Amino acid sequence: MLSRFRELIWADWIWFPEGHSWEELKDHDGKVFPKIQDLWASIPVAFLFLVGRRIFDWKVGKPLAALLGVDLKHRVSASQNPTLESHFCQYSKHPTQSAIENLSKQTGCSVRQVQSWFRRRRNQERPSKLTKFQEASWRFTFYLFAFYAGLAVLIDKPWFQDIRQVWEDFPKMPLLASQYWYYMIELGFYLSLLFSVASDVKRKDFWEQIVHHVVTIVLISFSWLVNYVRAGSMIMLVHDAADYLMELAKMFNYAGWKRTCNFLFVAFAAVFVITRLMILPVGIVFMTLTFPVARYTPFFGFFFFDGLLFVLQILHFYWAGLILRMAIKFLLGSNIVEDERSDKEETESDEDEDPERHEKQKNGHVKNGYLLALNHHSKTD
Repeated sequence: MLSRFRELIWADWIWFPEGHSWEELKDHDGKVFPKIQDLWASIPVAFLFLVGRRIFDWKVGKPLAALLGVDLKHRVSASQNPTLESHFCQYSKHPTQSAIENLSKQTGCSVRQVQSWFRRRRNQERPSKLTKFQEASWRFTFYLFAFYAGLAVLIDKPWFQDIRQVWEDFPKMPLLASQYWYYMIELGFYLSLLFSVASDVKRKDFWEQIVHHVVTIVLISFSWLVNYVRAGSMIMLVHDAADYLMELAKMFNYAGWKRTCNFLFVAFAAVFVITRLMILPVGIVFMTLTFPVARYTPFFGFFFFDGLLFVLQILHFYWAGLILRMAIKFLLGSNIVEDERSDKEETESDEDEDPERHEKQKNGHVKNGYLLALNHHSKTD
């Protein structure tokens, strides 16, 4: 029964147009084709990324943060108080005014001290600026490398100039060594993002990011299995084009370089709109929807691939809405590009902080709070 089920799952008519089969993807005459077992290589690549990130955070991320002026000071922790801790864990992290007054009577602390304790306790569960800077700098490094490496792989290929050629001689297009490594590195990176999702900085679009990572992994894997490698590599390149600008904007945000961050946000928004809302849907997705149908009888694999692209495009429109909202606020006169997804850190009470400290400027940058921290994915992310 299991063998019968396997035969049904891998039936030629499901994954290929009429007249084509898995037999055409067997190596012959010195030509190499994608194979399902190739995908196992992405798992050790993912673990290398996880280890590499820890080393990067220590050797590169933290020194770079100090160089750019990121606040490296430790937060003031909430004092040990079993009564307040019990309420925080069991009832509410944001107690009402009446609850604060009751807790004040129970603990012998003033109302202001209780409010300050809850602010500090909430901040303890938020990632520090250093942690967020290290994450952004790691992703910036990868996306920058991935984009220009992908560009080097594709720029001299005929389907880079004429997208219709991604289907030329399908599915019998031989695999290039550069395509193999491009795929394994991209797939390994997105697997590493999925493995580390519990420890990464969490934002309001957490579940959208999970969906993005899963769809991207399935899309990369599926396009490899059925030799949609040409189309898949073009899609990955288009995604990486904006992501490194986004991460670079985050880095300068956490360092407090307001003008630099705002400039990078504008550049990121322009590239995002051009690549995700114009080039991808019009130049690539439209061709994958129309050109194969003109040459082959429609088949399940064709609809499955386009369905995954459709899910990604929905996420792109969702994130474009966030970007547009931020851009409108900026154009209407706000000096700060606020992240619509970030959980902002709360300041301490007036007596704990000098408000003039936040107005200081030095070396051309400003400690201006929370600027842009917009994440794809995208592949985004």
